[in-house]
Amino acid sequence: MNITKEELASVLGHFNPWWRGESVVDLPTWRRAAYEELSLWIQNPPVPRAILLSGARQVGKTTLLLQVITELLKQGTDPANILYATLDHPILKLAGIKKVLETWREREPKKDGLEYLFIDEAQFIPEWGTWVKHQVDFERQRRIIFTGSAMPLIGDAQESGVGRWHTIKLTTLSFYEYIQLKKIKLNPLPDVNSLKELFNWGESDFYRTAEQAVPYVGHFHDYLIRGGFPQTALVETVNQAQKLLREDIIDKALKRDMTALFGVRRVLDLEQLFLYLCMHDGGLLDMAALCSNLQIKRGTAQNFLELLEATHLIYRLPPYGYGKEILRARYKVYLADAAIAPAVLLKGKSIIEDPLALSVATEAAVFKHLFSRYYSQNIKFTYWRGKKDHEVDLVAEIDNQMVPFEIKYKSDTPTGRDIKGLMELCQEKNIQRGYVVTKSIVNFGQIPNASGTKAKIMHLPAALLCYWMGKSEILQHKQSDEE
Repeated sequence: MNITKEELASVLGHFNPWWRGESVVDLPTWRRAAYEELSLWIQNPPVPRAILLSGARQVGKTTLLLQVITELLKQGTDPANILYATLDHPILKLAGIKKVLETWREREPKKDGLEYLFIDEAQFIPEWGTWVKHQVDFERQRRIIFTGSAMPLIGDAQESGVGRWHTIKLTTLSFYEYIQLKKIKLNPLPDVNSLKELFNWGESDFYRTAEQAVPYVGHFHDYLIRGGFPQTALVETVNQAQKLLREDIIDKALKRDMTALFGVRRVLDLEQLFLYLCMHDGGLLDMAALCSNLQIKRGTAQNFLELLEATHLIYRLPPYGYGKEILRARYKVYLADAAIAPAVLLKGKSIIEDPLALSVATEAAVFKHLFSRYYSQNIKFTYWRGKKDHEVDLVAEIDNQMVPFEIKYKSDTPTGRDIKGLMELCQEKNIQRGYVVTKSIVNFGQIPNASGTKAKIMHLPAALLCYWMGKSEILQHKQSDEE
């Protein structure tokens, strides 16, 4: 199908209102934490690279690009030197990136200064890795910023672009961002940029913060069932939020992206596998049981899991260790957002009354917050299993140190039996400190005389952990914390 330059120019004009002297309408003034890192790399890049903003559908990538464009215009960048194009649009996709750029320059001749190309859903560019590499190597007066909700960053595309782009991973909203987006008024909490700061607190600090944090718990539960996608956070009811999450985000990623980008034909098998993961969120993945249950081959299941990672719908967490044992070991699988499983399984608000489901959702949220806060520091996340199947849910590895997190999200205060795995790991690896992530605000504080280990162990309410990790994320490109 032939797309004329006139048709293409009309579509581009719609996406670039600043060419007509108009501003972007309905653009929120509130910004995601990732805005600071993105703005730094666009305006003062540490090295000459393109920028990949990766993340699932509807997490706010396009809004983030438009906010940066608005700021560039305020700073005096000529509107003609800024192009925004989404390759998800059928006209632009059919025309191709080369014709898009030609039409842009025919309509808006280049002015003095740098050019800025903002390309949304760049995975629809054939051999996009090679295209980005070419732009970075030969178009020195251009800054390339591109997004992808389904970027297959393994294989040929990644290999051809090594060292050509910096990746910023945009996860779903943090609990802190959720509160800010919904404009919820709560008592302010003290700032905590690194969890290790808590070990310097006194008893009065814990008591005072616990009292201030009580109202946060209810909103945290609401966050777990509504989800961290901006659209779902703002709708009126939980049922509407979960319907939107299920139909507008998950279904499109599974049915549209998987077929258009990866050529998946067995969509029903893929949907059944994703449903299986929703029913086992945060659990060890038994591939033999999965394949037997769904009646699919192991190779097919493995391929589906890799595709779900490429579309940012799941995380896979390996066990702690090295060598052949790890290659044969089972992975943990977390969904990209705690609200996905309740939405797909039509749970509504019922998970609040289901201790097991609530604990599973909390563990997924805790991992997402820790990953989002620290992924840029190359921290490795694993889980640990010891003697008698004792387990630690999450272990962060940095600078040859291990920082463990055990999630015990229940009404009662965790007992020694609940944290046997944590104690065993701390003793075996001579760990300095660890965290038991809890539900109750009142038990917030350091556990006195944790038996059998020299480690300092902290009871840390999940709502506080997620709030602080979300708030401090905005500083992650300026600092390099130990944990």
